[in-house]
Amino acid sequence: MKILAISGSLRKVSSNTVLLRAAIKLTPPGVEMTLYDALGDIPPFNPDLDDLDNGVAPPSVLALRAALQAVDAVLISSPEYAHGVSGVLKNALDWLVGSGEFSGKPTALINASPRSQHAHASLMEVLRTISFTDVMEGLLTVPLAGRKVDEDSLAADPDVAPVILKTIQALMQAAQAQASSDAPA
Repeated sequence: MKILAISGSLRKVSSNTVLLRAAIKLTPPGVEMTLYDALGDIPPFNPDLDDLDNGVAPPSVLALRAALQAVDAVLISSPEYAHGVSGVLKNALDWLVGSGEFSGKPTALINASPRSQHAHASLMEVLRTISFTDVMEGLLTVPLAGRKVDEDSLAADPDVAPVILKTIQALMQAAQAQASSDAPA
């Protein structure tokens, strides 16, 4: 099973990215979780550059689409900016609206701030538009705001690790259920 972790932050020391790196460390055997770290390479959305009929788009967009096609589930963590999802994540999702990589894809949202409900609502609206499957039916938060942490300490934290593991397990169960329902009879 493969899970793609996407951080909506480009900051080198983003708490949301650290949270995803901790999730990678906690991923159980038999599951491969990778961090997609090329959101900053994706150009501003321009429909004139996106020829879905012929598979033509900027290389970074094609790489994102390929990364999503290659996985069974997605884990997203994004900061909140001005009561919304980060611009870089929204831009990447705009490139996916018509291409279908997120359609039915089991997806969970986890955030490093307890005050991220506006970003969550904004992100949910966009993800519903591209027909994702909400695994957690809500936002899981790990309050890291103001804390200096690294992925090793988060993965070992008795308050944080169970939340991350719960999220990973929900993704795994949803992906397995989807694979079973997609299997030929």
